[in-house]
Amino acid sequence: MTFEQVIFYFFSAILIGSAVCVVTARSPVHAALFLVLAFFTTAILWVSMEAEFLGIILVVVYVGAVMVLFLFVLMMLNLDVSGLRSGLARFKSIGALVAGIVMIELIMVLTAGYFDSGPAVRMPADYSNTRALGEILYTEYVYPFEIAAAILLVAIVAAIALTMRRRPKTKRQDSVEQVSVRREDRVRIVQVAPQKKP
Repeated sequence: MTFEQVIFYFFSAILIGSAVCVVTARSPVHAALFLVLAFFTTAILWVSMEAEFLGIILVVVYVGAVMVLFLFVLMMLNLDVSGLRSGLARFKSIGALVAGIVMIELIMVLTAGYFDSGPAVRMPADYSNTRALGEILYTEYVYPFEIAAAILLVAIVAAIALTMRRRPKTKRQDSVEQVSVRREDRVRIVQVAPQKKP
């Protein structure tokens, strides 16, 4: 067994264990932290398979942005999951059935030979998968990429528009009015005559 295989099996075991802990953790914060560990180990596996760009994007986007947002929301809401877990026992049989179907599908896909790509091809030392991905993305798939960017832009604008609604009982600041204020309008100097002690 080579060193690369040892690294692969070691981090794959950590990934499977953290994925199981995401589903079985009692606290949502612990589940989110196990998901961060799963993302890190997945990024390490991608880097070991010479997909450095995907590994870096996974760490930067998901761990650095999405999971921080999840943790912030979970800690801010302070969810009480004891009431949510009380009715889970009723759906154990349905969950086991769905899990069995998914496992059968995974076994059928993995044993059918769809992922048998033949012997591994070693790329030259100056090969950059980021450049190859960029060339494919901006030549062959440029229109789907632009459409996806436009859809994401519309979603961002819609989210901002939904959060910027004027609610009737909220206090808002007018920055133009704050900047244009004058001292004479806000401060009044009063001359008080000195008084002697009796």
